Amino acid sequence: MTYSVAVAGASGYAGGELLRLLAEHPEFEIRTVTGHSSAGRPLIESQPHLRSLAHLTLKETTPEVLDGHDVVFFALPHGASGELTEQLTSVRLVVDCGADHRLASADDWAKFYGGEHHHAWTYGVPELILAEQAADGTPIWTRQREYLAESSRIAAPGCNASTVALSLAPGIAAGVIEANDIVSVLAVGPSGAGKAAKTHLLGAELMGTANPYAVGGTHRHIPEIQQSLKGAGATTEPTISFTPVLVPMSRGILATSTARLVPGTSAEQVRAAWEDAYTAEPFIHVLPEGIFPRTADTLGANTCLIGLAVDEAAGRAVVVAALDNLAKGTAGAAIQSANIALGIPETTGLSVNGVAP
Repeated sequence: MTYSVAVAGASGYAGGELLRLLAEHPEFEIRTVTGHSSAGRPLIESQPHLRSLAHLTLKETTPEVLDGHDVVFFALPHGASGELTEQLTSVRLVVDCGADHRLASADDWAKFYGGEHHHAWTYGVPELILAEQAADGTPIWTRQREYLAESSRIAAPGCNASTVALSLAPGIAAGVIEANDIVSVLAVGPSGAGKAAKTHLLGAELMGTANPYAVGGTHRHIPEIQQSLKGAGATTEPTISFTPVLVPMSRGILATSTARLVPGTSAEQVRAAWEDAYTAEPFIHVLPEGIFPRTADTLGANTCLIGLAVDEAAGRAVVVAALDNLAKGTAGAAIQSANIALGIPETTGLSVNGVAP
């Protein structure tokens, strides 16, 4: 079966990555692309690397243009998609790559984003571990993919948020790390900030330097991480010191997260928790002991690579995760989730192979 697809925000970085992956998907047909100031212009002017889509012209981003497709992907700035998605009446599946439908808490939305809070949709991180209870109170561990199956509305994750959540959820679920003293420092590429011109993202401002931003608990992905870790079974309110640092690479995230070990936990138990969680996952790979990931090995791929260590002196687990913020962090996660929702094999159209050098 072939599904008709529209991509809103097709002129941006996330939109371009969605189109790159969708163009190779055997069951999706890209029929409509939309933009804002670029409406009326050929797509190829905004995305010159997408030669197979040179026949497409950007249209206005309106409900009338988007309605009637089988699948609509939104790649709009935060706060821009919520009102539009409410007006779609005849779309089987909507996947939002913005933040508008990620947070269940209206208070968190007001504190970190502001503006109208829209209803939370099914979260688009299939591998995320969830803690639930059976009728007799026995804990049951499931995956987010179970809620994605046959879903009609999906919120793709924040790239930083999903990187940290995937890094730590196995340890929370297995009870080997504590959730109330987490520290995460991320080296991130500026493509995650979008394509709009900003002075601090100019090449002259980025080359040869590393620039921290959203320091001191102000980054918008913090409540999203906390939401995921609570879902993974955190028995206390998760607290995280989260510091992203812009570095001079166009795309990629290298997240180093540390958490206190539960007393009595061994290094063997730590490794077993992550390996048990991800051994069967096609897109998350736990590396052998002593090996740690590089962002370069994930570029263009729908993979998250994880390295583990235990700092015995500090009593902390150290988790280093690498992924491509535009692929596995955004567009890849969106398409992977859409595959599950539509009953398509989860790996369809997505590769574990990166681009090198």
